[in-house]
Amino acid sequence: MDNRDKSKPNSDEAKERRPKWMIPLIAVVVVSVLALAVVFAWRAYEHRQHDSALSSCSQAVSNLHGLTRPSQLARYHEAGAVRADQVKDAKTIKALSRSVKAVGSLRPQTLQCKTSMSTESLEATANKSKKLDAGYHAVYKAANAVLASRDAKTLNDAKAALSCKINEAKKLLQDSDGKVADNTVRDNLQKVIDQADQVTGDEIKAYQDAVSALQVAIDRVNASTQTKSQADQQAAAQAQRQSRPTSSNNGRRGSVQSRRPASRPSGNRGGGGGGSSQAPTAPSSPQRGDGNGTSGHAVLPPLDTTHHGCNPDGSCGIG
Repeated sequence: MDNRDKSKPNSDEAKERRPKWMIPLIAVVVVSVLALAVVFAWRAYEHRQHDSALSSCSQAVSNLHGLTRPSQLARYHEAGAVRADQVKDAKTIKALSRSVKAVGSLRPQTLQCKTSMSTESLEATANKSKKLDAGYHAVYKAANAVLASRDAKTLNDAKAALSCKINEAKKLLQDSDGKVADNTVRDNLQKVIDQADQVTGDEIKAYQDAVSALQVAIDRVNASTQTKSQADQQAAAQAQRQSRPTSSNNGRRGSVQSRRPASRPSGNRGGGGGGSSQAPTAPSSPQRGDGNGTSGHAVLPPLDTTHHGCNPDGSCGIG
């Protein structure tokens, strides 16, 4: 009993020694700590929200910039310039036109996401970028479809052109046999034809190169054919020119010999030979010269071109 009575005064003394402001101070400290914890937690949450918005905005803008970079815009314009008759499927042209109309115009996008921007601004920019990205993605797909359809038609046309050129080359090879100045051009044409027959695959340039090689070989054969044709014509003309003088000279010689008058016999009227006469004389026996230097050989009388049958001296034969 005595001990318990002694402890009560001690507890009362302890209460009397504790300051009255201690409890309110502790309460204030606790509340402050809790408030600071809430503030830090909220700021951490806002920071995480800002970082998330910044990341989302940056990704959206990056995707949009990838679809609107200069090389892509050039590809869109290239597809937009393709005509309906240049593609295998004309529907792709209409789809591209609709998608371009949806985005308004094809131009580079300058949207940016900065750390200094608020979370709300970042989210707004991200949403705008995503909307534009969807529109340009449709343009991207439509442009690729147009260019693929164009390439498909170009490939088919290239294959058809090569087939036609091969047939042309084969016909020329057959028709030019023996008609070229140099047969090596025909051998080369056959070689190029064999190479063209081996072209396969989907590479348009391979078919176009084969057509070009065939055309070069065809042109060489045609040039050689033209050269031989000209040479043959020149040879024929030369042969004709060489044959004309021979025939003409033969004709002239025969004419001169048939019309050349024979020399009159000398010494008929006591003297030298007189002028020529068109009246023929009857054949006479050989006479010798009379000293005027005439030959003693027999001389044929001149031809009778007047048909009166008289001698040059005026006497006429019987009948």
